[in-house]
Amino acid sequence: MSIFTILSLIGGLALFLFGMDYMGASLKKLSGGQLESILQKLASNRFRGFLLGFLVTAVIQSSSATTVMLVGFVNSGIMKLYQTIAVIMGANVGTTVTAWLLSTTGISASTAWLKLLKPESFTPVLALLGVLMTMVSKSEKRRNIGSILVGFAVLMFGMETMSDAMSGLKDNEAFASILVMFENPVLGILCGTVLTAIIQSSSASVGILQALSLTGAIPMATALPVILGQNIGTTITPVLSAISGNTDSKRVAISCVYIKFIGVIIVGGVFYLLDSFFDFAFMNGQASVFSIALVHTVFNIVSTVILIPFCTLIEKLAMWTFKSADAPQVEDNFRVLDDRFLEVPGFALEQSKDIIKEMMIKTGESVTLSLDHLFSYDDKIAEKIDALETLVDTYEDKLGSYLVKLAGHKLTEHEANEVTSLLHIIGDAERISDHACNLVDASKEIKVKKIAFSAEALKEIEIASNAVKEIVEIAIRAVDTSSRDHAIKIEPLEQVIDKLKYQMKTNHIIRLQNNLCTIELGFVYSDIITNFERIADHCSNIGATILQKDMIGYAPHDYLHHVKNDGENNFAVQYAQYLKKYQI
Repeated sequence: MSIFTILSLIGGLALFLFGMDYMGASLKKLSGGQLESILQKLASNRFRGFLLGFLVTAVIQSSSATTVMLVGFVNSGIMKLYQTIAVIMGANVGTTVTAWLLSTTGISASTAWLKLLKPESFTPVLALLGVLMTMVSKSEKRRNIGSILVGFAVLMFGMETMSDAMSGLKDNEAFASILVMFENPVLGILCGTVLTAIIQSSSASVGILQALSLTGAIPMATALPVILGQNIGTTITPVLSAISGNTDSKRVAISCVYIKFIGVIIVGGVFYLLDSFFDFAFMNGQASVFSIALVHTVFNIVSTVILIPFCTLIEKLAMWTFKSADAPQVEDNFRVLDDRFLEVPGFALEQSKDIIKEMMIKTGESVTLSLDHLFSYDDKIAEKIDALETLVDTYEDKLGSYLVKLAGHKLTEHEANEVTSLLHIIGDAERISDHACNLVDASKEIKVKKIAFSAEALKEIEIASNAVKEIVEIAIRAVDTSSRDHAIKIEPLEQVIDKLKYQMKTNHIIRLQNNLCTIELGFVYSDIITNFERIADHCSNIGATILQKDMIGYAPHDYLHHVKNDGENNFAVQYAQYLKKYQI
């Protein structure tokens, strides 16, 4: 084997691994996190879980990605350990689809029709079509489909290149002697395990074995134990993923290992026992891309059929391996912001939105409490509002850090706009809770200094307070539903609150002139209505963010000007309704 042959082999391997990774990443982008969401919601029983694991893995072409996602689900409290066992088994079968796709390289080109099925015939067309779709199409979905086609074409081209580079190995005595060594089942399994653990993909390592089989130099006696080892080696990815996780996530990872190890011991042990009695003739034959795909599939199907009735026992074994020595953990609201989900931006965004909804509810609770007790200060209520503000600060910190990490990944244009929108929303939500605390300070000052407002001032504050409560409630609903129907109602009410502030300040000056109010009382009054207005302003920002989240750039004031002057938004009608509702 010359240096040029080795370079060709390395180049083919690089293209193969790149194509597989690129195709898988594009498939994940195309799914937009939907497959993961389905996996999360529908894994209610073992048979449904198996089917879901199979379908998701067949689509994203990676059992490792599926199991890592399961580790993240359990680590974040979204799923329970028992729900993941059958899904893992389904993923093991689903990953064999890749081997069957790669087996098309072994199609004999004896007729024109069969020749068309060979990758060297159709991959150039797929590559050209994919490149055109990625360069010309304006649709994000079509560009992702184009990327999938390009990735598949590169993968198949890399496979062909590896096969051509290794074609001379058939008559190489040194290579033949190495292969004979791996006919020993233990050494063969060890070889397959190490190879797969290094590249962290059973699909890729099986593909490399299939490419090697095209030389005609790989006997089945060598290929079979290597395939068994490849199935064990693929568990390294979830194991590495779970190292930094909690006890439950480690149990998911060890479940993956147990399923593969037990499967290899039972299926491999029974097969070699039978082979010792019956001396299967096909073990002396040459392995082909088809036979490798078949063995890989049969092993995973048979081991799943054997083990799926014992999901509960596997769960108990995993729990016995990693005993929970700690006291029960307090529920952590932020566990769903798992870094593992960053590899699937669409799903990570959905998890972030759920946490933001919780953040808005906490913010709304702090505003309501501060308004309801504005003239009845209570230390316990003040402590609760302060605790809520601290929690909202934590939400902002955790979400902000997570979204910044997410922004560093490859996002679609829509996903990038979503991240920007969410960052703006959490900033405004945090500021609203700050103003709720400011109102508590005003409430305490009223009590300590025994300040008494006039009946007119109290009435004005009550009206404005009700308007602020409503605008916060609308903002919460707008964030919860991402609905334009709710978001469009915020700006008219914000304008009414601005008008209320102006009227209240004017009335206050009149009362000062008539000696119906004091300067000291006026400072507190001014603080209250200023915080009212600021809360409404931040709600307005949230509404603008939701209304324009799919627009390029961020110019809320310009956009709100458009909202006010566009008759289709019914701004004038809604403004008139709110003005009538909150008159002073």
